[in-house]
Amino acid sequence: MNTNNIPPKNTNKKGILLVNLGSPKSTSVADVKDYLDEFLMDERVIDYRWIGRALLVQGIILKTRPAKSAEAYKTVWTDQGSPLIVITEQIKTKLQKLVDVPVEIGMRYAEPSIETGIQKLVDQGISEIVLFPLYPQYAMSTTETVIEKAESVRKKKFPDVKINYIQPFYNREDYVNCLAESIREKLPTHFDALQFSYHGVPERHLYKTDPSNTCKIDDANCINSQVETHNAYCYRHQCYKTTELVIEKLGIPKEKVIVSFQSRLGKDKWVEPYTDETFESIPKKGIKNIAVVCPAFVSDCLETLEEISVEGKEEFLHAGGESFHYIPCLNDEDQWINVVKTLCEEKLNQFYLV
Repeated sequence: MNTNNIPPKNTNKKGILLVNLGSPKSTSVADVKDYLDEFLMDERVIDYRWIGRALLVQGIILKTRPAKSAEAYKTVWTDQGSPLIVITEQIKTKLQKLVDVPVEIGMRYAEPSIETGIQKLVDQGISEIVLFPLYPQYAMSTTETVIEKAESVRKKKFPDVKINYIQPFYNREDYVNCLAESIREKLPTHFDALQFSYHGVPERHLYKTDPSNTCKIDDANCINSQVETHNAYCYRHQCYKTTELVIEKLGIPKEKVIVSFQSRLGKDKWVEPYTDETFESIPKKGIKNIAVVCPAFVSDCLETLEEISVEGKEEFLHAGGESFHYIPCLNDEDQWINVVKTLCEEKLNQFYLV
């Protein structure tokens, strides 16, 4: 058989996989239940032993929460589907116009899965993938679980594929500039405080991810730490550092800035202060007009569109607040897409150095 006219297989093609949290397939209670089951049974989200996690999630939470969550999803669902999936697709589309390698998306939970995203790239002849967990700050329940899942899928299904992972970018100057400018453009003329609401994590997660085993969750030691090996895995430090760098760019005095943490689950102690309690308490301190931004998310989703801009607003106004202004995530803003491009290209170039 003459194979002279058959081009050699390209075994060194590169591609990009953007990974976000995920979303139910629809707003039906059944689909929401399936999604919550996969999400909450992740040992890096609820880090109990399997039997304890199963008793909590499948024995208690999934008995009542899916119906309530389904109603919440209905308030943010778009004609195109889940806002998180839609926005991630928009990021992909814009990024694809700026890079000369294939771009796909994957979700940590539900579809399109990480495996689906890798498969689409492999089907295009890709053997080297830059995987971008779309989380600015590191946490067990975000960056870590994405990397662990991707490595599990790679070893089982795609052993010949190489993956370069983009690390948290919470303190990158280009990202900080992008976030600061996005906030500046959307800030109301008058506000008493700018509140940075980050997703919550149990305090024990901070201890588990601390390589030095010295974490005390102490304001001075944690927030102002200069130990890079410690900071690389400290979610709380990274949240406060993002806030510090952004308000410096904005020129907003520290006394007008609030940091809080949302979305806690169960009775365990989570990182404080809690966002909902803050909304309820600050009007009594004379803070009647606030703007709120959620920098743990790059794409608007249930946790921002419903939990903050709807529920949070109601809590704040009911407690005596006068005006509540939610500042959207970076979503598919052009400056953010350029940051995504830069981060991806840095990792694509590293393949050449191996």
